[in-house]
Amino acid sequence: MAEMETNGQQSLVKPEGYNGEDKMENEFAADFKVQAQEYGQKLQDAAGKAKDFATEKFNLASDKFKELQGKDPQELVEEAKNFARQKPGQALLVSAAVGLVLGLLLKGRR
Repeated sequence: MAEMETNGQQSLVKPEGYNGEDKMENEFAADFKVQAQEYGQKLQDAAGKAKDFATEKFNLASDKFKELQGKDPQELVEEAKNFARQKPGQALLVSAAVGLVLGLLLKGRR
């Protein structure tokens, strides 16, 4: 650091670059804060959309479950067979998904 004498008193003078570094640090901090706020808003938006999606799917599943409760088991088996005949690929994917979910649930109980 450079020293400067003024009227018999000594004072410390900051080098030229020091003030610029403070300014750059402040700008960096401000930019970081703005980006953090933007990401926070994006996360809130995504969480809201996920909640809406989950609520919609839960309501749909609940409606389907109520629909299935009123049916005879033999009728359900016949509907499943007809669905598998009409859309074998989709029936296979649904079976795999159900198997995966049941496997995870049973594994989680241990």
